[in-house]
Amino acid sequence: YVEDCAEAIVLAAELFDKPDPVNIGAGFEISIKDLAEKIKSLVGFQGRIVWDTTKPDGQPRRCLDTSRAQEEFGFKAKTNFDEGLKNTIDWYINSLK
Repeated sequence: YVEDCAEAIVLAAELFDKPDPVNIGAGFEISIKDLAEKIKSLVGFQGRIVWDTTKPDGQPRRCLDTSRAQEEFGFKAKTNFDEGLKNTIDWYINSLK
């Protein structure tokens, strides 16, 4: 979620001075299918999601190890994933008006 990301960037800029990469995220795994279903529900899409099985699978799920951010500069996401996703979708829909 953008507010969590902004906080992490500020903390890293102030407290982290190493060249090592740091993941910023919610710190849990979600399948692309589950994410698509959540978005479908939040936007009120009544159709069905069709997965093209002729294409490569790609990355079936996402999970970032965010432990370094917490250890190095005390960052842990505050926004619940579902709440952040809903807020992001609401913002996007309102920006189209």
